Amino acid sequence: MGNKLAEYFSVRGIALPVAAVPVFDRYYELLISANEKINLTGITELQEVFIKHFFDSLELLAWRKKLTGLLLDVGSGAGFPGLPLKIVCPEISLTLLDSSLKRVAFLQEVARELGLRQVTALHGRAEDFGRNQAYRERFPLVVSRAVARLSVLCELCLPFVEPGGYFVAYKGPDGDAELAAAEAALIELGGREEPAWRYALPLNMGQRQLILIKKERTTPAKYPRKAGIPEKRPL
Repeated sequence: MGNKLAEYFSVRGIALPVAAVPVFDRYYELLISANEKINLTGITELQEVFIKHFFDSLELLAWRKKLTGLLLDVGSGAGFPGLPLKIVCPEISLTLLDSSLKRVAFLQEVARELGLRQVTALHGRAEDFGRNQAYRERFPLVVSRAVARLSVLCELCLPFVEPGGYFVAYKGPDGDAELAAAEAALIELGGREEPAWRYALPLNMGQRQLILIKKERTTPAKYPRKAGIPEKRPL
């Protein structure tokens, strides 16, 4: 199926490295095996995983052809979009953050099994790590997929982004409504929206978009608020 993934991307003008093809096949095997023990994904059919998880994760490379430097994936879950991006762009230094210890253990196992270097999987809440000076405003690019509403995600993710960098949220067709509701949060947190990157998944598997938010100003020190508050009382 990895070869089919390469075909899909050739249509998008993205060259998938030959060496990455068997890595994605092995990633699928690890995902399905672990999913029998812990809840990682409700999507398990081979073709759907490759399109709805792997292809979707890699769409970022259609917006930005080359990734280098530091990348943070907030709420990484089963590793999407961070690990697929790392497989195709091995030169990035990837940090995965998730609140579930079992999922973090899975991410560590996958990185080890796939031979991926410069991958760090952190266990904890974004609200806590976002106030840690070792991580705050350190990353030129922060991504998040299927974690929370955008008004919440902005408070969780923008504190990690360095001024001039980007926060990219993977969203479906409802992303426009979420973005409108997050306007006040963007202003407060130092972000500015740019035109969304819209795309369709192969085989009519759905419409998607990348919400692109550029960090223009330093995020006020009082954000993110304590764990749980962004979700209960979005800005």
